[in-house]
Amino acid sequence: MSHPAAGAFDADSEAQGLIEFVDASPSPFHACAQAADSLAAGGFAELSEREPFPTTPGRYLVRRGGSLVAWDTTGAAAASAGAATPFRVVGAHTDSPTLRIKPQPDHVSAGWQMLGVEPYGSPLLNSWLDRDLGLAGRVAVRTAGGVQTRLLHDGQPVLRVAQLAIHLDRGANDELHLDKQRHLVPLWGVGEAPADFRAYVGARVGAEPVDVLAWDVMVCPVQPSTRIGRERDLIAAPRLDNLATSYAGVRALLAAAAAAEARHVPVLVLFDHEEVGSTSERGATSTLLPSVLERVVAAAGGGREDYWRALAGTVVASGDMAHATHPNYPDRHEPLHRIRVNAGPVLKVNANLRYATDSVGAAAFVEACAQADVPLQTFVSRSDLPCGSTVGPFTAALTGAATVDVGAPMLSMHSARELCGAADPAMYAAALAAFLAPD
Repeated sequence: MSHPAAGAFDADSEAQGLIEFVDASPSPFHACAQAADSLAAGGFAELSEREPFPTTPGRYLVRRGGSLVAWDTTGAAAASAGAATPFRVVGAHTDSPTLRIKPQPDHVSAGWQMLGVEPYGSPLLNSWLDRDLGLAGRVAVRTAGGVQTRLLHDGQPVLRVAQLAIHLDRGANDELHLDKQRHLVPLWGVGEAPADFRAYVGARVGAEPVDVLAWDVMVCPVQPSTRIGRERDLIAAPRLDNLATSYAGVRALLAAAAAAEARHVPVLVLFDHEEVGSTSERGATSTLLPSVLERVVAAAGGGREDYWRALAGTVVASGDMAHATHPNYPDRHEPLHRIRVNAGPVLKVNANLRYATDSVGAAAFVEACAQADVPLQTFVSRSDLPCGSTVGPFTAALTGAATVDVGAPMLSMHSARELCGAADPAMYAAALAAFLAPD
């Protein structure tokens, strides 16, 4: 049985691949489209959830809005593993903190044409100031054949959230306070009458203004992702949390699908709405993953008993980016668990289950990193500081599967522009590939 190895992931190639993936994915909908295109090139066929799943072993994927599930049953079928074959699941999320356009956004203030926005998730608000911004997302339009959704990506610098000059706020460098309602409204023109966002969007998705029914549109930085640093060993980019995991997960599944035989069915799930609690029809608390897994078992000829047997042997790796130790704020980190960029993936542990990791899940990822021949780091928050969370606890609760929370190290999490190591995408993908196809 052949397995993916760390050597299959070249550091420079994966760093460039991540940069291209991020720049082509300004919204969760674009991220799913990019993932689907990459998987299709690797032999994955897209299915409709409304149609029966094929009974023939194969590589398949489904999309639900900004979420995606992909799986490969060919290796398990070749090994005659049966309908109750356990799954190996890599989970991630496609959404990132941003500013989203309100339903009635057009207004004027002091001769400036403004666009109403609402913060999504928990963005570092100051990072959105004085930055060139574009628009991206999904637009619902009326057509002769019914309502369609079309992707929007206006990468031109059309918006800017202008900061108040230091002369008018002498204390800004001491304590900056930003009111989410009043201080984050981007401007996009000059005039005494409001601009027409609906018409602007319609022109870019090929629809008349009257046919633009609704939108899920957000602002996005237009500055391209790039490698920086004296040795170009860092990547500066928007949305690394969590598109870096989405990218690594796609690469890992493609590598795992190359295994001739398998004792597990490898699965990739990319959820939307993690940054706002995961409670939606396509978030981690939804029916998306459990329903797809059950249908995969049914397509293989199994019943409900086989499904629960498969889950009993399933292990999930919940992937989300991890905090590298900040050189200017080392006191904000657990002193015995320092994390460095370009030093390998991160195992994330929290005693209060903000991360789902337990010893069984942790052991599976430790073994995966050993198989992939990549170093492993362990993250624990300071006991006196709160800890973020991931899709891991929700996935563990809904499936009953052993779960481990993992990530890749980074700085500036939730900023409009984040920072990670250029060597980490390859190591991250290699570890996830080994997890999906264990020895």
